[in-house]
Amino acid sequence: MQTLIDQIQPLNAQALKSALERQDQLTKPPKSLGKLEALGVRLAGILGTEKPEIQNPVAIVCAGDHGVCEEGVSAFPASVTPLMVLNFLAEGAAVNAIARTVGAKVQVINAGVNADLPDHPALVNTPVRRGTRNLRKESALTREEAEKALLLGAEVATQAIQQGAGILVPGEMGIGNTTPAAAITARMLNLSPDLVTGRGTGISDEGLTHKVQVIKEALNRNQSHAEDPLGVLADLGGLEIAAMTGVMLAGAAHRVPVVIDGFIAGSAALIAAALSPLSRDYFFASHQSVEIGHVKQLSHLGLEPLLNLDMRLGEGTGGVLCVPILQAAASVLKNMATFAEAGIG
Repeated sequence: MQTLIDQIQPLNAQALKSALERQDQLTKPPKSLGKLEALGVRLAGILGTEKPEIQNPVAIVCAGDHGVCEEGVSAFPASVTPLMVLNFLAEGAAVNAIARTVGAKVQVINAGVNADLPDHPALVNTPVRRGTRNLRKESALTREEAEKALLLGAEVATQAIQQGAGILVPGEMGIGNTTPAAAITARMLNLSPDLVTGRGTGISDEGLTHKVQVIKEALNRNQSHAEDPLGVLADLGGLEIAAMTGVMLAGAAHRVPVVIDGFIAGSAALIAAALSPLSRDYFFASHQSVEIGHVKQLSHLGLEPLLNLDMRLGEGTGGVLCVPILQAAASVLKNMATFAEAGIG
């Protein structure tokens, strides 16, 4: 894991400078494209050129089950997780539909589904274990299991990049996973679970109160600390969250932009940024989730969401939806004419 982290470098300062200068020379009033201009400049810094181009988007949907589901923290049973993986593979899920409209490929990782899954060309079927332990009672994973899942995500992302992926969207599927995401967020940001725990798949007021209590009891085990992000990931996380963390770090290590989806992805981004503070410069926040803890994650990461559509599905849907915005930001720098090129002035 440390080898992966050590590969992450600062953005290219010269490309940032050149892109900023080019923005001011393009055939438009200064700053008239607003935040799109800053997005383009950062993409230039990531890709190392004043004329960036974003091609071949890939959504990597990481799946895993959660032992804490036995506490009744979700409106859906854990048996839905493998069924949804099959839906991804059949291209029938929301992320598939949105990906199809923007020309993105969907790859699925079985990081820890508690069921046998069939082999499929779009599935990396190498689970670390079949679901996590119940985080209310004990650490969800060992450090070794958390690191193995992280490196699994990094390996799949690296292969995607080697095959031409120009932008990555980590997504997830795991019934009950807003519970570990909230626990991670509370621990990493030193906040009360009440402030970061939402309704997930739509639990009742009573269910929300119970969910918060479960997270409080998990935190009160005091078996992890924010200064040890891998320890937090193992203690309170999930296999799909660990795999997403690896996808994010691999994107940064290979100088590929990473689009962060919602609350679950945000919890992985907190871990990734703690492991490598440089990595956050490669992250773009796609949207602001309805989950109450998401805005606190984004504030901590220093990321501003591109959209606010009251989404809370996950799967990478919001991330995939924002790919065209980032492609447009890059295209402005690459394809717009300067005043000199257009013979104006």
